[in-house]
Amino acid sequence: MKKLEEKIIKEGSVLSDSVLKVDSFLNHQVDPFLMKEIGEEFSRLFADRGITKIVTLESSGIAPAVMAALTMDVPLVFARKRKSLTLMGGLLTADVYSFTKEETNTITISEKFIKKTDNVLIIDDFLANGQAAEGLINIISQTGASIAGIGIVIEKAFQDGGKLLREKGYKVESLARLQSLSGGKVEFAKEALA
Repeated sequence: MKKLEEKIIKEGSVLSDSVLKVDSFLNHQVDPFLMKEIGEEFSRLFADRGITKIVTLESSGIAPAVMAALTMDVPLVFARKRKSLTLMGGLLTADVYSFTKEETNTITISEKFIKKTDNVLIIDDFLANGQAAEGLINIISQTGASIAGIGIVIEKAFQDGGKLLREKGYKVESLARLQSLSGGKVEFAKEALA
């Protein structure tokens, strides 16, 4: 997605060879116009998948996921990372390691929101090692629902997450694929995916 790549170049900050900061438009301040286009692109990429529900992880996945849900006219469920007094009984959980925060969180979704008959699209802001996606796959699998695919805003193609998920047979669509962040410079992957 050319507009996303341009935004990454213009506003993103490379903090290290493995960390890209995009807090001016994706995971702190949100550019709603870009998120609308991202939602429309996910809708186009997964149009033939019969999506009935979108699942994401709080909090940075919510903005692109809500726009995709709006465009696809389906509900959005987000997995919580924090405990809540209102989440009681009938909970589906999985442990997820955060590469950026260097901590493990137990993510939670109420089982009443994902049914066996659902065909779920997972959406997230970043894909690095695949831990967040694997955690969401784990939770969705506990319900017996189908996983239609995984939509990623920014994939770090130099890390193994995307490769591992694709090898497991999941349709993974990333709107921007980073080949390298070496030397403080963003380089996008240009090769086509099978």
